[in-house]
Amino acid sequence: MVTGPMLIVIFLLSIAILLVSIIKFKLNAFLSLLLTALITGFLVRMPLEKIGGHISGGFGGTLGGIGIVTGLGVMLGKFLYESGGIEVMANAMIRQFGEKNSPLAITMSGFVTGIPVFGDVVYVMFAPMIRALSKKTGISQLIYVGGIAVATSAAFSVVIPTPAPLAVAEIYGLDIGIFFIYALIVGLVGSLAGLAWAYFVVRRDEKKGRVFVMEEVEGEEYDESTENTMVSAGELHATDTTAVSLSNGKVNAPSPAAAFSVLILPIALILIGSFGGMWLAQGTTLQKFIAFIGDKNIALLLGVFYAMISLRRYIEKPISDCLMEAADQVGLILLITGAGGAFGRIISETGIGYYLAETLSSFNISIILLAFILSQIIRAAQGSGTVAMLTTAAIVVEMIAKTNVAPALVALATCAGAVGLSLPNDSGFWAVSRFNRISEQDTLKLWSFGGLFAGLAMLLTIFILSLGQGFLPGM
Repeated sequence: MVTGPMLIVIFLLSIAILLVSIIKFKLNAFLSLLLTALITGFLVRMPLEKIGGHISGGFGGTLGGIGIVTGLGVMLGKFLYESGGIEVMANAMIRQFGEKNSPLAITMSGFVTGIPVFGDVVYVMFAPMIRALSKKTGISQLIYVGGIAVATSAAFSVVIPTPAPLAVAEIYGLDIGIFFIYALIVGLVGSLAGLAWAYFVVRRDEKKGRVFVMEEVEGEEYDESTENTMVSAGELHATDTTAVSLSNGKVNAPSPAAAFSVLILPIALILIGSFGGMWLAQGTTLQKFIAFIGDKNIALLLGVFYAMISLRRYIEKPISDCLMEAADQVGLILLITGAGGAFGRIISETGIGYYLAETLSSFNISIILLAFILSQIIRAAQGSGTVAMLTTAAIVVEMIAKTNVAPALVALATCAGAVGLSLPNDSGFWAVSRFNRISEQDTLKLWSFGGLFAGLAMLLTIFILSLGQGFLPGM
C-alpha cells in the first residue's frame, strides 16, 4: 500500500472527488461517498479483495451504532408533528417570552423543534407564524427568519438524537449523555449568536434606508406541500394576542406539558443513565437498571411508545401511517450515514489519519481548530452538513491519540463547523428562502453568514470549555 507524503495527495484527491461528484455531477451523497471510498481504496493500492469488506464493515459498523436510534428519533418527531405538539410548544414559548421578545421565542422554538424534526419541516411550519407575528409586532420578518434558521441548523448539527451528531459521537467513542449536555450549551450559544446577527443585519440595512416589506399572503400558497400552512390577514386578527397558529389550526392538541414531556423523556433517561453510572456502585441492581433504561436505544424506544400512547388521541391519521412515513424519511438518512462510515473505514485503513497526525504535529495547530475548519470547508464546498461532519470525524479521529485534547471537544468542533457558511449548493439555503419568501441576497446574509457567525461563537465556547479539561465530566 501507498505510504508517506503520497497519502496526503491521495487524501486531498479523495476529498476533491467527493466534492466534484456532489457539486458538479449532482450525484447523490450516498453514491458519492461509496464511490469516493472505492476510488480511495484503489489509489492507496489496498488489496482488491479487502476493499469491499472494509466498505461494508464501515457501513454496518456505523449503522449498528446509530441505526436504531435514528429511526426511533424520526418516529418521535413524526408523532409530535402530527399531533400538533410542535405548534403547542412554540406557542407556549411565545406566551412565556411575550410579544416584545417574540424573536427570541421563535429562535428557541426553532432550536427545540429542530432536535426531533428536520429543518425543512420546521421552516414550513413556522413560515406563516413568522409572517403573522411580524405583522402584529412590527418587528422585521428577517429577524425572525435569521433567528430560527440558524437555531434549527445549530440543533440539527450539534444536539443528539439528530442523526449526524449522533454518528459523530459514536465515531469519537463518546458517552452520549455527557456529550448531549455540552452540545446543548454550544448549540444554544450558536442559536443566540444567529439571532444577534439577524438583529445586526436588519438594523444596519435600516440605517441605510433598506426596509424589508412583506408580500401580501391572503389566499396564496407556498406550494402544494404547504397549502395548509398559510395564515390570512383575517385569521391573524382572530388569533390570541400571544399565540399564532403554525399550521392548520388543530383544536384537539396536547397540552404544552404533554408535548414537552415527549421530547424530554428520552433525553432525561439517557442523562440518568450517563450520570447514574458515575454515582452508583457498579454491579448493583439499581445501577444495572439505570444503565438499561439509559441506553440510547432503549431510551428512544420507550420515548416512542410513550409518544404513541400519550399523543394518540391528537393524531388524525392511523399510527401505522405515521410509522410508515417516518420509515420513508429515515431511509436515505441511514444510507448516507452508513456510506459516511464506509468512507471513514477506508480512510482509517489507509493510515491517512495517522500520517496527517504526524505531519500536523510539527505545526502548532489546535486539533479543535483543525476539525472546525475542515468541517466548515467541506460543508461550504458541497452543501451537506452530514457529509461534512462524517468526513471530518473519519479523518480527525485518528489524530486525537497524538494530542492531549478531550475527544468531546473535537467532536463539538466537528459539529460546529458544519453549522456555518451554507451556500446555494445546500438545499437548506433554498428552503429558508422559499418558505419565508425572502431574496437570495437576504438569505445569504441571514442564513449563510449568520451560520458562519454562529459557528465561530460556538468555536469560542468550545475553547472556553477546554479550559475545564481535566475536571469537567467527560473531559
